[in-house]
Amino acid sequence: MLPQNFIFIGRSGCGKGTQAKLLKEHLSKIDPQRQVFYLQTGAEFRKFIQGGNYTQKLSRKILDRGGLTPEFLAVYMWSRALAENFKEDEHLIVDGSPRKFHEAGVLDSIFDFYKREKPYLVSIVASEGWAIERLRGRGRFDDNSDDIKARLSWYETDVLPAINFYRNNPRYVFLEINGEQTIEKVHRDILEKLSF
Repeated sequence: MLPQNFIFIGRSGCGKGTQAKLLKEHLSKIDPQRQVFYLQTGAEFRKFIQGGNYTQKLSRKILDRGGLTPEFLAVYMWSRALAENFKEDEHLIVDGSPRKFHEAGVLDSIFDFYKREKPYLVSIVASEGWAIERLRGRGRFDDNSDDIKARLSWYETDVLPAINFYRNNPRYVFLEINGEQTIEKVHRDILEKLSF
């Protein structure tokens, strides 16, 4: 199996992180000789804001308001992680990014740079109501009602244009998955569409 590339994207609370982790485990089982590079921008950003410098403090205020990570910071986090740690023969899973149209173009340039062909875009589709219930149930520190509303509000304006960048780009294998199912069923649907 050649190194595979995946982007998991969707509304906050749709289950993309869960599904990205399940795919990582699956890839490790079916291709044990190859490592999986797992790039999770949200987790990196949450770690980043724990620091005390000026940029970290400003970023923490954005997250506290339920705001979207500034594009330059998202790109910085991907770039740093890839430049310092990514190996030529690894599978690549990008979890929860890009979240804006311009970020999609930057991520596309990353695939160009690393000469990665035909990445899979896994779009997990779930209604706002479904997502709210999942977010309330997971208990993360930034999952209060105001933050949830703020994160869900930018899905239509920011995330959908990024999704459409991939949907309309023949370079990507676009997979749309119904996220309003059990975790196991969503995972099976993804594996079936990937022919894994």
